[in-house]
This record gives sequence, C-alpha cells and structure tokens, in this order.
Amino acid sequence: MRLVRFCSLLVCLAVPVVAAAQALPNVNLTRVLYNTRKATVKPEGELKAQVDAVDAAIAEATKLGQTGEVRRQIARGLTLLDGRMWTPQLDYQHSLVLRAERTVVDTTAPYTVRLEQIYRPAIELTPVLTVDVRLLRRVAAAGGAAPTFDVVRPLGTFDGASRDLRESPFEFDVAVEGVPDGTYVIEAAVRDGATALGATTLAVVLHAGLNRRLSALEAAAAAVPPALRADVAYPADYIHKVNRSRVGLGAFDVAAELAAAEAVAAAASRGTDPFAGRSGDFERHYVLEGANEVMPYRVYVPTGYQPARPMPLVVALHGLGGTEDSFFDSYARVTPTLAEQYGFLLVAPLGYRVDGFYGSPLMGGGDAAAKRRTELSEKDVLGVLARMKAQYAVDDSRIYLIGHSMGAIGTWSLGAKYPDLWAALVPFSGVGSPAAAARMKAIPQYVVHGDADPTVNVNGSRTMVAALKAAGATVTYVEVPGGNHSDVVVPELPKAFAFLAAQKKSKTAATQQ
Repeated sequence: MRLVRFCSLLVCLAVPVVAAAQALPNVNLTRVLYNTRKATVKPEGELKAQVDAVDAAIAEATKLGQTGEVRRQIARGLTLLDGRMWTPQLDYQHSLVLRAERTVVDTTAPYTVRLEQIYRPAIELTPVLTVDVRLLRRVAAAGGAAPTFDVVRPLGTFDGASRDLRESPFEFDVAVEGVPDGTYVIEAAVRDGATALGATTLAVVLHAGLNRRLSALEAAAAAVPPALRADVAYPADYIHKVNRSRVGLGAFDVAAELAAAEAVAAAASRGTDPFAGRSGDFERHYVLEGANEVMPYRVYVPTGYQPARPMPLVVALHGLGGTEDSFFDSYARVTPTLAEQYGFLLVAPLGYRVDGFYGSPLMGGGDAAAKRRTELSEKDVLGVLARMKAQYAVDDSRIYLIGHSMGAIGTWSLGAKYPDLWAALVPFSGVGSPAAAARMKAIPQYVVHGDADPTVNVNGSRTMVAALKAAGATVTYVEVPGGNHSDVVVPELPKAFAFLAAQKKSKTAATQQ
C-alpha cells in the first residue's frame, strides 16, 4: 500500500493514500501539502493551466463553505502534480469515507461501521454495489521504506451498497471480539461486479474492557484532589472527543494514557501528589475554561530547579498538525536537552487544536468555528503560562516564546498582542503582520528561515524582519541558504537558546505586566 507524505508546518506525517479517519484529515494540512507540492513541482504549460483551474475551484468551494468539494479539488490537484490523470474512478475513491460511532473501541461491545461519501463523484455505476471489508494491521518496514499491511481477519462481504452514499450511507456490523489490543485499520473496498472502484480505511484502536476502565477513571477523577483531577480525567475526555469526531486520534496512545492516568489516581489515593518535586520531562493537564475540555501540556523541569530561585521559562509553540509533544519528541529531541543545559523551565501547550494558530487571524480562517478555534488556541497558551507561573518559581523578566511555522505565526501574533510578557521571541519559518511590528519593537528576536522553504515562503520572514528593524527592534536574522521548511530548526536551536540566555527584561518592564 503506497504512502503519501503530508508535510505539515511542523513535521511530516505518513498517511496512507486511502486513509480516511473518523475525523477527516485536517483540511488545513491538506492545503499545506497541496501548496507545498505546487511550490516544489512548479507546474508549467498545460499542467499549470489544469492546476490553475483546480485553484479556482478550491477558491469557489471555500467561498461557499463546501469543505467536501475543497477536499475533492485538492485530491485532484495532487494527482495532477504527481503526473497522473484524474479519472472518474479516482474521483469515486476520494469521495469514500468510513465512519462509526466509535474509533476507540471496546472489543467486548457490538461494533457498527458506515460507508459514506463526502461529495458526489462523477462516475456511472450499477444500482447495487458490493463492499469487501477486512481488518488490517500496519507492519513497519526497515530502511525508511513504506510500511505494509497484514490482513488480521476478513470482516465480511456485503451486498447492496447504494450508488449515492451521501443520501444512503451503507451500515454494516463487524466482528472484532477477541482481537488483541492495539491499533488497526478497517478497510472497505467497493466493487461494481468484478470491477474494483476504490477503497477507504478507518483507523481504530481496539481495547478489551475499555468502557470499564474509562468508567473507573471518571469515578476516580471525582475523588482525587482538584489539582490532579484533569490528569486523571484526560484519557476519557480525549477518547470521547475522538469518538465524536471532534478531534483525530493522532499519536494518542490509548494504553499508555490509560496507564498514566490510573497511576496518578493510585498515587492520589495514597495521599501522594506524583508531580510534587518532580524534575525532567512529563505531561500535565487542566480544564480550559470556555471549552470545558481537558487540555494537555508538556513540561520539562531542569534537575537544578529550586523553588526558592526563580528560573527562566521557554514557551514552545508547535507547527500545524503537531501537538504538545512536538518540541519534545521531534527535532532530534534537542529542545529539552538545551533546557537542561541552560537551566530553563520548558513548556509546550497544545494550543487547543493541532490547527489552532494561537489567536493569529493570518491563516486561521474566517468563519465562526475557525474564530472560536483561534481564540481558544490563544487562551490555551495563556492558560498554560499562568499554570506554570502558579506551580513553579518563574523569573518574570525571562519568559521566552519560540515557535516553528504555525508556531512562528503564533509567536509573532502573541508577541505583538502581549508584548509585556516576553523577554525574547524566536520564530522559525514563519510569517507575521508587518503592521504589528511596532508593538514588538522592545522585544529582542532571533529569526530563522530557509531561502528554499516550499511551505512558508522566505519572504514571510524577510518582510517581518524589515518591518521590525524599521520599528527599532533588535533582530538577529538567520537566512539559511538552501534551507527548507523544517531542516533549519535543529542546527539553529542551540544558537537560539544561547541568544535567549542573554536576554532579560528590565525591572521596570517586568513590573508592568
């Protein structure tokens, strides 16, 4: 099974071509993939004319709020940029999606799946179609090769699927009892007689006894001290959001998250706070006011931390499609190592959603849902900052904000909106509003961008740096020759931390927050 690379603003996510999760792949991520691919291919002649027509169709569908049609046109554009023809069969395949009431599934309970469509494809079909369903498991390949999928068990052949799966979704029961716990893929392949039309998949996590464990955690969360309640409640809250299609499963490890929450509940039952006096790398949680959802955030506490001695704090904002784990687990895991080296507290919020944009209006979208998402994203960053200041001795004169791509967009947005908070900013591969530069003129900045970035054009940083310098800001700008969107981060992070270590607000500025 061939893989395609979805290059997010932060990391590259490997996603099967036929994959369609309960919550569909983030439309902002697919836009970034498409635009990055265009910048790489640089279409000319007839191909450019075809891609221009796709772009016009995307713009029109976006204006009308037709997200399914946006997805269709992006799929069409990517096919053309790959040098392939967009056929009625491909149109049909990309229309398919599998959905269910749950994608994190207790295998001891009955399970039903629906085959649907997100748009009406241009293809002629017979009145009755057949669906062959299998349970697959991903097998990692060596040497960076694309993974393969083993068949765990056939789940049945079902006749009678409608030609119009938007009007009449096709529902079928699947038997997952007795399947070992883990992550799997349900594949539904549609055929018209002997003619294969296309397939789609649904990623699921199967876990025997899940409902019982979630009920036990919800009961435990009500009994633990308030400071630990969100840490215990997090798995149930997140799994409920996944099953309601509010978020994608992403890298959420069901077994590990359940075990971590149960360990916190067990410690609390013994009268112990497992986070008190803890150093190193760990995750915490809290309830975001206004969203009524449990938000995760990742923390690094240096081994030399002493409550009596305030420490600098670095707030790290991930890129589009990333999470609170990105600055800890990606970039060769350099960031927590540097935090330990320099004696910095380090915290990374989720920012409400993987595409929250931290309050920036530049790329967050203009409808009511997007506006709410960006507002809550900003609120999450500020909420996590407030929690760090309440839980640790933070030096208010040395709070730094860094970010990559979407995180850089957020860095410049929050830097301009709350200039009194930050002692320095470090945006990697970003873009900002030059009109906001004057509000950041007192904040020293270290800006990095590759001049071959196909995802966020280097002019995004060039324009901001020029505006910042014109406003009187102190800016160190590193433009990496041949650097792409992500490979500029790891080599520059040590230099960025050395820059941060030299920055401190004056006492006057620190007391005006």
